[in-house]
Amino acid sequence: MAKKQRREASARRRRDRHHDRWLPRDERCVSCTTFNILAPIYKRMDSENCRESQYRAYWFSRNEKIIDRLLADSSSIICLQEVWLGNDELVDMYQKRLGDANYTLFKLARTNNRGDGLLTAVHSSYFNVLNYRELLFNDFGDRVAQLLHVESAMPVLQNRSTRCVQQQSLIVNTHLLFPHDHSLSVVRLRQVYKILQYIEAYQEENKLGPMPIILCGDWNGSKRGQVYKFLRSQGFVSSYDTAHQYSDGEEDAHKWVSHRNHRGNICGVDFIWLLNPDKCRKPLKTSWNEAVFGIIKYLLLQVAFLSEENAFALLKADSPDDHITYSSFYQALSQLGMVHADRLNSEEIEDLWGEADRDGDGVIDYKEFQDGGRASPRLHLGIAAVHCGSGCFKHQHIGLQPSVAKQTGNAAWSVGLKEKGW
Repeated sequence: MAKKQRREASARRRRDRHHDRWLPRDERCVSCTTFNILAPIYKRMDSENCRESQYRAYWFSRNEKIIDRLLADSSSIICLQEVWLGNDELVDMYQKRLGDANYTLFKLARTNNRGDGLLTAVHSSYFNVLNYRELLFNDFGDRVAQLLHVESAMPVLQNRSTRCVQQQSLIVNTHLLFPHDHSLSVVRLRQVYKILQYIEAYQEENKLGPMPIILCGDWNGSKRGQVYKFLRSQGFVSSYDTAHQYSDGEEDAHKWVSHRNHRGNICGVDFIWLLNPDKCRKPLKTSWNEAVFGIIKYLLLQVAFLSEENAFALLKADSPDDHITYSSFYQALSQLGMVHADRLNSEEIEDLWGEADRDGDGVIDYKEFQDGGRASPRLHLGIAAVHCGSGCFKHQHIGLQPSVAKQTGNAAWSVGLKEKGW
């Protein structure tokens, strides 16, 4: 048995050296992989009460194959979710093999000893890590996020210039809450809101100029949800959808699948988001309020199966006039399960009310109710899509060389994408 283990370890070292030797060296184009690797403590076996974590041979073999694939793809950035950080042997496996392949690793466990967490690895041939921050949401789902401030390891030539610079970028890895009921959608939305607030604060604190921002992870929500619309309103683009030239419309909402969730449903919820440094963005709080109002309308129209007229009537309650008062609005939110420490607090509801009451007359009329959750227009960010294959394993090449967005005239960063299926 000992000889067999030594032979296997020797074979792994040879494979890892081979993968590193054939790393692409084009410093102008980086690749990114996001992957929820399903922690063994959550992976169900044949019995509902049996987990893979009880069988070392199973979880060890599966994670070895995952690492084999990660090294074969040789991504510049690797963002993993549901890493079993509570198991030292598994953690050591990732640290040893990825570390030997010249990756710098950062780990972050979920709060309250959940057992799993995030792992982000960046390849030293592509990036120098300038700073690392951890974001603890301390909310209902004990979720967390990682932020890496990186710069390109090799200087790149600026567009229309002879000056070379080391391009800086921000990378975020996260795993959002699973919405076990519809009212929890606002918790997921707040988690993204906190991430964007943190990014804004970090950039201001460090006096950083506009730079590319990459958000990776398992978002536990599809293109039809308010989190997707919220990020789009802030200028982010889904790299997979851009590569395939998919629109934000309903006709393209289910064109791809990224994993099967614990309920057995296949879904497209794993994203690599990219924000080009563009100034044409609405205020963050405005996007937040619009997205929350969109969730409220979804609960009324899609979950409660009300028409828009009946939803308006429900919100205005017993008001004799044809408008919604603040008290009836607050009461309706309570009935929808939205008023809670983990959902909406009084201050947020007041902000939401102020955003919906656009003429400031203290009430919301039917026109304001209709407009409250309307999605913002799409921003033109100068995105250049290229050919890519199909698949669920998210491995994408994202070029960070400077370009100019013709539609707006503002500086942007061109995007090259390459998909690999697994």
